[in-house]
Amino acid sequence: MLRRWSAGEPDVLEALSAGLYAELKRLARIQFSGERAGHTLQPTALVSEAWMRLIQADQVEWRDRAHFMAVAARVMRQILVDSGRRKRAAKRQGPTPTTVQLGQAGGSPVVDLLALDQALARLEDMDAEQARVVELRYFGGLTIPETAEVLDVSVATVNRSWRAARAWLFMQLQPTGT
Repeated sequence: MLRRWSAGEPDVLEALSAGLYAELKRLARIQFSGERAGHTLQPTALVSEAWMRLIQADQVEWRDRAHFMAVAARVMRQILVDSGRRKRAAKRQGPTPTTVQLGQAGGSPVVDLLALDQALARLEDMDAEQARVVELRYFGGLTIPETAEVLDVSVATVNRSWRAARAWLFMQLQPTGT
C-alpha cells in the first residue's frame, strides 16, 4: 500500500492512515515514557507534526513499512530536537535540558536530548552506520531484524553496531566529574 501511495494513488492514504498513525503513536509513547511530567511537547503533538511532514513528503518512494518507520524516526528526532532548542532559547535564566531515557524504562540513563543529538552527529561523522542503527532503534522503535532490513545488512552486523554505538554514546553522555 505504501508503494501505491508513493505512485500517487490518493485513495490508499486513507486506508494506510489508521495503521501508520497508530504505529507513530506507539513510538511517541515509547519516546515519552522516560520524560518528566509536564513536558511541553506531548506524544499526540509529536505524532501530528510527524504525520503532517510524512504525508507531505511527495518525493519519497516508500518501499515498505520498515522504510516508512526509518524516515519517521528521522522526522521524530528532528521534531524533538527542534522543540528542545526552542525551549532552551526561550529560557533566559539558563538552559533547562530536555531529557530522554535511553533504552527501556527503569535502569536506563536519562540524558539531555540535545546532547544526544550532538553525540549522534559526532558518531555519524565517525561511523554513519552505527548512528543510523541508533536512530532506527531508538527514535524509530525498529527491532534488530527490521533495522537490518532497512539498512540491508545482516542481523549480526546490526547487533554489533548497536552494542558499539550504545557503548560509545554512554561514554560521550556521561556527566563530567564522575
